[in-house]
Amino acid sequence: MGENVKFVIGSRESQLAMVQTTHVLNILKDLNPDISFSILGMTTLGDNVLDVALSKIGSKSLFTKELEVALYEKSVDLVVHSLKDMPTTLPPGMTIGAILEREDPRDAVVMKAKWKGKRLQDLPDGSVIGTSSVRRSAQLKKTFPTFQFKDVRGNLNTRLRKLDDENGPYDALLLAYAGLHRLGWDDRVSEVLNPDTLLHAVGQGALGIECRDDDEAVLDLLKVIDHPETRFRCTAERAFMKELEGGCSVPLGVWTNILSEKTQLNLEIRGSVTSLDGTIQFVGAESGSVSDLASLHEAEDLGKRLARNLVAQGADKILDELKAARS
Repeated sequence: MGENVKFVIGSRESQLAMVQTTHVLNILKDLNPDISFSILGMTTLGDNVLDVALSKIGSKSLFTKELEVALYEKSVDLVVHSLKDMPTTLPPGMTIGAILEREDPRDAVVMKAKWKGKRLQDLPDGSVIGTSSVRRSAQLKKTFPTFQFKDVRGNLNTRLRKLDDENGPYDALLLAYAGLHRLGWDDRVSEVLNPDTLLHAVGQGALGIECRDDDEAVLDLLKVIDHPETRFRCTAERAFMKELEGGCSVPLGVWTNILSEKTQLNLEIRGSVTSLDGTIQFVGAESGSVSDLASLHEAEDLGKRLARNLVAQGADKILDELKAARS
């Protein structure tokens, strides 16, 4: 590339989004010191509508649409997303140019000060757990039926302020560990929930960088920072969700792992669909050998197979009821 080349990176304006986007900018700058990079922040529908539960807003692009419009209009050249916010079907002309190496994808428990150091199982009956995710509340209602799960919206700073309010209703919050870690708030974490307790969201912990699919200059920049194992795992997860026609407002949980045995790689994927009240849950698992981490069709096939496994068990009935309730 010639001199004076500049690229604009789109980002949501929340503190976490800006930290994540700045992280990407610094990686790109280190690899391309002769290129200029800047950040353009903007708000999305999901940032603006804070008085309605995410599951009731109904859009699969709550945190991405405005950024994608800017990408289409060429006011930005690439966009940094939390991959879990990205719909499985992108707008025409858009692609995921890179998926960065994943942080720990598990969910974390942040306790009110009086419960600091406790675990969920230590809380008394009737404790109020704050979460904006039907996935988290549905799965944990099955394990902790005496808890109350109450919606909590806003960015991480806002949610933590609501938790720390002595007169506030919340005894604990459920949050993605990756976000807390990226902000340097590990000291707030009382417990990280293992997959036997709570399966995480599709793509959780990973950053996806979206760009125009015909922008060869940006695609060349991004392919260097793509992390093949993370992309492979997340491709399987996203195929699982797409086959079930799910999104962030559907109680789907997932867990993936790549195991290396001598010269052979194997992908394991676990998934669940849970009724909103936690009384019914369908769980399945699939595994298969991986010939090459670049063979993304193998990841897609495993994700689809898992989805069909759950549908065969009856999971489609839960999903159909959710769709009917929103129509």
